[in-house]
Parts: sequence; structure tokens; C-alpha cells
Amino acid sequence: MCGIAGFIDYNKRSDVEILKKMTDAMLHRGPDDAGYEVYDTPNAQIGFGQRRLSIMDLSPLGHQPMHFEHLSIDFNGEIYNFKEIREELIEAGYKFKSDCDTEVILKAFDCWGMDSVHKFIGMFAYVIYDKKAEKVYAVRDRAGVKPLYWYWKNDCFMFTSELKSFHEHPSFHKEINMDAAALFLQYSYIPAPHSIFKSTRKLLPGHFLEIDLKTREINEKKYWDVFDYYNKPKLKLSDVEAIEQADELMKSSYEYRMVADVPVGVFLSGGYDSTSVAALLQTGRSTKIKTFTIGFHESQFNEAEEAKKIAEYLGTEHTEYYCTSTEAEDIIPDIPNIYDEPFSDNSVVPTILVSRLARKQVTVALSADGGDEIFAGYNKFNQSVGFTRYPAIIQKILAGGMSLFNPEHIPYFNKKYNFESRYIKMQEIWRTQSPAVAMKYINQYITDKECRKYLDVAFNDVDTAFEHSHKLNDNADWINKLLAIDYKTFLVDNNLVKVDRATMSVSLEGREPMLDHRLIEFLAQLPSDLKIRNGVNKWLLKEVVHKYVPKEKMERPKMPFIAPLTVWFRDELRKLFLEYLDHDRLKKEGIFDADAVVKLRDTYLSGGKVTHQKLWNMLIFQIWKERWM
Repeated sequence: MCGIAGFIDYNKRSDVEILKKMTDAMLHRGPDDAGYEVYDTPNAQIGFGQRRLSIMDLSPLGHQPMHFEHLSIDFNGEIYNFKEIREELIEAGYKFKSDCDTEVILKAFDCWGMDSVHKFIGMFAYVIYDKKAEKVYAVRDRAGVKPLYWYWKNDCFMFTSELKSFHEHPSFHKEINMDAAALFLQYSYIPAPHSIFKSTRKLLPGHFLEIDLKTREINEKKYWDVFDYYNKPKLKLSDVEAIEQADELMKSSYEYRMVADVPVGVFLSGGYDSTSVAALLQTGRSTKIKTFTIGFHESQFNEAEEAKKIAEYLGTEHTEYYCTSTEAEDIIPDIPNIYDEPFSDNSVVPTILVSRLARKQVTVALSADGGDEIFAGYNKFNQSVGFTRYPAIIQKILAGGMSLFNPEHIPYFNKKYNFESRYIKMQEIWRTQSPAVAMKYINQYITDKECRKYLDVAFNDVDTAFEHSHKLNDNADWINKLLAIDYKTFLVDNNLVKVDRATMSVSLEGREPMLDHRLIEFLAQLPSDLKIRNGVNKWLLKEVVHKYVPKEKMERPKMPFIAPLTVWFRDELRKLFLEYLDHDRLKKEGIFDADAVVKLRDTYLSGGKVTHQKLWNMLIFQIWKERWM
């Protein structure tokens, strides 16, 4: 696990000192070793920098950048099946100096070219310089577990694991992309490929860049797409067959994530996702797996007690820690340093804290992100289909009728919780009659219409995977279509970003055992009634878990892993809203409409029926801007 950064400077104005600054900005991602190399070519200066967190082959033989023949590599991630691939390469005549996966990637590329990526089970972002072909390739894993940003302007190309590296290069122009800023306010994250800065993009999961050093052309190409598997005819399996095959794939996926030369632990909330990881790994093991949980003194947000019960039943070595508002207050100012693009998921604080807790004992932590997206755990899937179940003519009439009224002026209802947003959303859902639009709006905290009220600057609506339901065919019903879209949006750009930055901020490698591509390829080909049955979400996953943990120990209302911000912001943390969402400050900066935002702020702080997440998004944007602009 590492942080990588580098450049292709056709102006030849970069040097190794710039590369060191770019790379060392991510010291937290790799405190164990560093490598910086600049290659002068006839066409450009190419810089490869890497900070290493030693997980596989702790010896100096794993040092990067690594070279073989005419190839050089800059790699962040893990290839869990590297030993099997290495044996295949040895049979093909290759010899190895190290016991690390980096060397396997390099020689696999030499042997099979870009087709080599299809052999990898893992999480990865890597860049390969092919001196003979005069090309550079940048590759990101199928799910997007590992980040890779790229920048292209004025004949200077840059890449990095974290945006903070770009600020260290004199050719980087930090201009806010207001289209992306609006996306952030809507969703609390920025969907790929968009980024907060102009001329900056996220490499899409399952894609690679091919950069021709002679022509300076940059082509983004797809090598894997989860949509392709949802579009396949559905497998005809009995319940028993589906449960057994899912169980087998989960065991294989989870065991691969235990491959390491350092201690490994598991984040445990006590829900089905994390329990599946802990249960399948602890079963059959004589040594106790280390599990970690964050709790809250506010009982309505606290999962720690349930997690402890599961840990006791499984026999893990369990550690828990209770978070307070004071600790949250200390963490919030540091969020822009950890997430150097605006990011305001409401479980950021506990995720950072559980990472710090785990790092005291382990170097690798397994998270259970992805379970809701691949097994259909969220109620938003049911709701999105349910909202659009009425006859089309009824939905059209409802939408037309709603357009006649301003929700702010409807007596009684305008005092209800978040009424204006919900009114606008339902009108648009019934106007389009689309479950995909319904889920898009359920995912939004601030609608695009509201964004135009709160922002005092222009922005454009831009394309994201939320608008791609037309790429899914009739082999996928609406539940499966929504799962596919969620996999490309909320999963990759919210949940995976959250865990990657939180864990790496303390030099902890976060692994996602539920996101093995073999598992999602299988689940995508299952009919939706194996995922949601008789109103029970995650039916298939629950049946697997009940083989290891009794149903009566698991059945409880689903509780999200979030901090009690709704309580804290009206009490201990209200001063943050008053400071960063101050009227004069907003007016002077000219991005937000000061009157509209302060009205929203004061309504919330006085106990009004306003969701805290709208203001949390604005607050985080303000703290981020103060840090980076």
C-alpha cells in the first residue's frame, strides 16, 4: 500500500525536487520507504514518485519505482493472487528477485500487455512507463478502491493518489470547478470523473489511460464494467445453490484479503456486512482475529453494544472506544487535510477514529463496505421502485398539480421536516416516472434547484453514472439496475473514498473483502428476488451469515454508522456554523447566497425541521476552501 505521484512534463520544467515535494505530501500513505526518479526522454520529463507502506515483502527488494527491461512502474495497492500469477510467469520463463506483487505486475505487463490486468484480484492504481513503445499507462482497479487523479493543462500531465500532491507542482492551477462544487453540495461527495479543480479528473474504475509521448494524446479506455454483468441473462439457481456459491466466493474473497506480512484486523459494527467478514474469517481459525468498534454515548447512534455481542459469540479479540463531541470537534478542522477534496459523509468522524484505534495494533484493516450495494441493503432501492409504481397517467397528474404550488407557502406542511426538498424531489420523480431518477434524488441532500438558490455563482448540470440507466438492458430489472448505478456512484466516490483516506491518514491499509470482482460478477447475474425477498433486504447475505451466527443474534433494526451530528451541531458544535456560515464572511467570499444560507442555518439552530446534512455540506466546503484556496 502506497501513495504515488508523478508527471509527464512536455515543457521540461520539472525536476526531482518538485517530484519529492509532490510525493512527500503523502508521507502518511507510506512512511516506510520512498522513491523518486525522473526520466529524461526526447519528448518529455517523466517523474515517478512513491511513498511505501510495507505490507508484502518488507525487504528493500520491494522498493519503487521498480524496473524490468524497458518498463518502469509506480504502484499503489495489493494484488492478492500474485503468487499464482508469479508461478504462471515462472513457467513462461520469467525469474523473480523479490516476493512482492509489484514485480509480478511489471513482468505480467511485459508478458501479456494490458491484458494482464484481467488476471489481477486486488485493489490497485498503477502507472507504467514503456520506454520502447514511448507510452505511459495509468490503470485503476475495477471497483475503484484505490484512487487515481490526473491533471492535464498547458502540456503538463500529472497523476497522484491524493490531490494535495498537485499543489506542490508550480504548473498546477487551482481553480474551483463550480460544476463539481454543486455536485458536492447535492451529494456530499463528487461523483467521478469530476473533481473539485478544473483540468483535473478522477480516472474511472475499470479504466486505464494510454498516453502517447510522441503525439501527446491521452485516451481513456475501459477494460471492465459492472454493467456488463448486470446485462447478462440471469442465472437459474435454487436458493440453496445461490447461498452455497455466495458463501464459497465470500470465503475466497475474504481469505485473499488476509494475505500480508503484517498484523491484520477487522472493523466490526455488528451488522450483517461486517459480521460476515469477521464470522467467515474467524470460523476454523485457532488464532483470534482482532476486531475494532467505535461507540457513542448517544444511544440512538450507538452500535458498540451489538458489535461486542457478536465479537463475544465469534471469539474475536475485540477493542471498542466511545467517541465524544469534543473529539469530533478536534477532528473536523483536520478533515480537509485528510480528504483534500470536499467530502462530508456523516460517518467521516467515526471512520477516522476507528482507523486510529485499529492502527495501534494492526497495519491492515478489513472493512465491509460494499455489502449494501451488492446485496441490496439500502431501503432507497425499495423506495425508488415504490415511488414510481403508480400508473404513468397518475404520476403525470400528480407532478402537474404539484407545479402549481410553491412548497414554502403550503400551510402546515411547510413546517414539516425537510418539506421543501422532499416536495421538489417527488415532483421530479413523478414527472419522469423513473426509478433511476428517484434514487438520484434520494441520494441528494440538496437538489440542483436548491443549489441555484444557495449558490451565488453559475454552474452547469454535468453527466454522472446516475444518468446511465439507459445503458442497462432488460436482463436487469429495476432493483438490479439501481444496484449497478449505486456501485458506480455512492460506493466508489463516497464509501471507498471515506475508508481509503481515513485509513491512510494513519498509515493503515484498508481492504474491502466484499468488493472482489468475482463476487460482484456472480451477484450481478442473480435475479433481484435473491437480494430483496418479501420486503427483506439483503436476503441472500443474511442466509449466508445465519450459517455462522444465529438469526436471533443478528435481527435488529439497521443502524447507519454515523456520528450524532444532529445532536452535537445544535449544542457543542453550533459555533462552527456561526463562524464559517457567517453572513458577512459569505457575502465577502461571493460563492454562497449569504441571505439564503444564513436563513437555513438559523432555522436549523433554532430547532426547525431542516436536515443538518445541508449545512454540514456547506460547512465542510467552507473549511476545505479555507485550507486549500
